[in-house]
Amino acid sequence: MSYQVLARKWRPRTFHELVGQEHVQRALVNALDQGRLHHAYLFTGTRGVGKTTLARILAKCLNCTAKGHGEEGVTSTPCGECDSCRAIDEGRFVDLIEVDAASRTKVEDTRELLDNVQYAPTQGRYKVYLIDEVHMLSTSSFNALLKTLEEPPPHVKFLLATTDPQKLPPTVLSRCLQFTLKNMPPERIVEHLAKVLEAEQVGFEESALWLLGKAADGSMRDAMSLTDQAIAFGQGQICHADVAAMLGTLDHRHVVALVEALAEVDAARVLNEVSQLAEQGPDFAAVLDDVTGVLHRLAVAQMVPGALDNGHGDRDLLLALAARFTPEDIQLYYQIGIQGRGDMAHAPDLRTALEMTLLRMLAFRPQGVPQPAKTPLPLRGEPGPVTPSAAGAGPSGSPPPDEAPAAAGREGAGLPDAARGEDGLPDAGDHANLAPTPEPPMAQDRFEAPPPWEEALPEASTAPPTVADGLNQGREAAPRPAENEKEREREKESEKEGEVAIAAAPAPLSTAEASVVAGPESAVSRPAVIPEPAGVEDLDSPSASPSSAPAEMLKAGHATGDDSACFTHAVWLERFDSLGLGGLTRNLAAHCVVESDDGSRLVLRLAPSQDAMNAEIHVRRVREALAGIGVTRQLIIEAGPLPEAVETPRQRADRIAAERHAVAVEALERDPHVRQLQETFGARLITSSVKPVDASQRA
Repeated sequence: MSYQVLARKWRPRTFHELVGQEHVQRALVNALDQGRLHHAYLFTGTRGVGKTTLARILAKCLNCTAKGHGEEGVTSTPCGECDSCRAIDEGRFVDLIEVDAASRTKVEDTRELLDNVQYAPTQGRYKVYLIDEVHMLSTSSFNALLKTLEEPPPHVKFLLATTDPQKLPPTVLSRCLQFTLKNMPPERIVEHLAKVLEAEQVGFEESALWLLGKAADGSMRDAMSLTDQAIAFGQGQICHADVAAMLGTLDHRHVVALVEALAEVDAARVLNEVSQLAEQGPDFAAVLDDVTGVLHRLAVAQMVPGALDNGHGDRDLLLALAARFTPEDIQLYYQIGIQGRGDMAHAPDLRTALEMTLLRMLAFRPQGVPQPAKTPLPLRGEPGPVTPSAAGAGPSGSPPPDEAPAAAGREGAGLPDAARGEDGLPDAGDHANLAPTPEPPMAQDRFEAPPPWEEALPEASTAPPTVADGLNQGREAAPRPAENEKEREREKESEKEGEVAIAAAPAPLSTAEASVVAGPESAVSRPAVIPEPAGVEDLDSPSASPSSAPAEMLKAGHATGDDSACFTHAVWLERFDSLGLGGLTRNLAAHCVVESDDGSRLVLRLAPSQDAMNAEIHVRRVREALAGIGVTRQLIIEAGPLPEAVETPRQRADRIAAERHAVAVEALERDPHVRQLQETFGARLITSSVKPVDASQRA
């Protein structure tokens, strides 16, 4: 007896043997059991998913002659033993007319077929017309079929099958019940192949079946054919190495090894893995496609672990690997991979293009830290429950500064929380040229008492005040009204002294002039001086002058390199430009305010919109810059909401630039020449084009 291929030997004989098409099986079984039979069925789907098999099973259900099926004889469970069932299985049933529409496309063939429709069945209960690849019929053939397809004789059933239903006329589609068969997922294919091979007593490796299931591309028939080929290739056994060699596809384990090298930020290992791949002569473009495919699956694993497919049998491995990446890294790597795929056509060779794309992923990591962060799965956007311990924490729910971890131990920015900004990478230019970034307002209910700067400011003052030393002290209980009155009197007494002391410090801005030279009266000498509020601990000390504290610290402390002096936010603002920071580090520091300084540890509070850029390399650069001006501290930069009354260096620079611009515009508007141009020619001043210049830039 000749050998019968697995695809034919294991073809389902009943609905219950069908694999992977439960939605179609349920509809047809219910229709058969209830006697609600349509006269035309259309089965669509890719090759090898069971269209013809379904049609033949349905033909057996309609013509089974086994006893016990009732008066009609129609059943959803054909016996497979009667003459009709055996004849249909063997392809010799007279009343099952199978037509290959691809070879009989002419209208004459269709008319000849329809001439026999009116005659009663010879052997069975129904005459079944199975037209395969029906989309290949010509327009004339469809038109000839329409009338019979709509109102056939009661003993005729039409079963149509096609892989391209879009080519069918709407008039044909409207006359049929359409069932779309799904592609087989690799998990279902591997499960079915394992059962078949166990029944056939063929040894196999499960990893080899995953290769076959992936190569089948959703077709069970293709999977069975490839299994036949693999058995012959492996001399009766199915091994992973043999299947990989037979298919000529890239071993998925090499792709995962490449992604693991990216997770370790190990450029040497990346190049080594590519070198090992080159020995197999792969398609490097396909390698990059596989890498981006794994990155996509890692992103899914981070967001919705339950939705991660197991197409390669590596679901658990990818779930563990996803925790080694930050979400920002995966998104950037994927974008670079897609871009690099398009650039391969212009590269000297494909291997070079692959290596450069992988190295570009490591070179442009957004964190800029030597070790990637650990990402807990799944990612959640909802805030956690508020606990009593968290309620007493800082304004952002973070632990008090004395319990904050050291910045040197930070491993990346971690997960983006709900307060994180929506902007991308900030500009690397000078902070005075950057667009203003609004800071989120501080929720008042996050404080147990109003901040001291709100109590200490005079009511008539409208200019934004500077922050006092120790933002942490604002979380303590506010002084009573009587104490506030005493403090106001003390501040008035020391106001003049404070102004003189602050004036002694280097002013950030000396003049502001327009492009058209304005008089000296239009220049800005310095920002308005507002008494600096004292901390709670300083309220009982008459000698503690808030306004004179920054200058005194500059003279007595930091000017001489004495680390015992407290580093306040006012000093931070005045010494910021002298730090010599640049690029992303300067932009990060420009969004910080001094929260506390105990002489050994300096805590900076960072605006939440910039938390994504908070990395160890920037913390180290700021710490080294502070050490250059005599401030040697353990530096900690934490993200959290900023008080409304506190200016960051960025906001201060934006305010000064806005004041200078306003003065320049005012000077131009008062200029007689500009007024003459406006009156004579109807000209108007475009204020956005006005750029104030310093006195040093005057021609």
